[in-house]
Amino acid sequence: MVQRITYRRRLSYNTKSNKRKTVRTPGGKLVFQYLKKRPTLPKCPMTGLKLKGIKPATNQEKTRLSRRQKTVYRAYGGVLSHKAVREKIVRAFLIEEQKIVMKVLKAQGKN
Repeated sequence: MVQRITYRRRLSYNTKSNKRKTVRTPGGKLVFQYLKKRPTLPKCPMTGLKLKGIKPATNQEKTRLSRRQKTVYRAYGGVLSHKAVREKIVRAFLIEEQKIVMKVLKAQGKN
């Protein structure tokens, strides 16, 4: 007959935080081992894309990672996606161009 396994913690519902796997101990008993939630990749707040080049890790694990694994060598690296950064740069450039055009038009109007 199959051996019954009891939970090791109080929570007895099959929830996301209560995932477990069955493991056989050296003594031949079956016991539950609780699994941790796997961390997800951070997402860009502007585009919603997953950020490339960043290792998925919990805050606790991030303290042990090197800087290279937590960021990307770019402006807003590790915070915004490449598309969002490009969009920001283009927008800033166009705003500056618009200011120059307005200045030129104003100067032509006075003459």
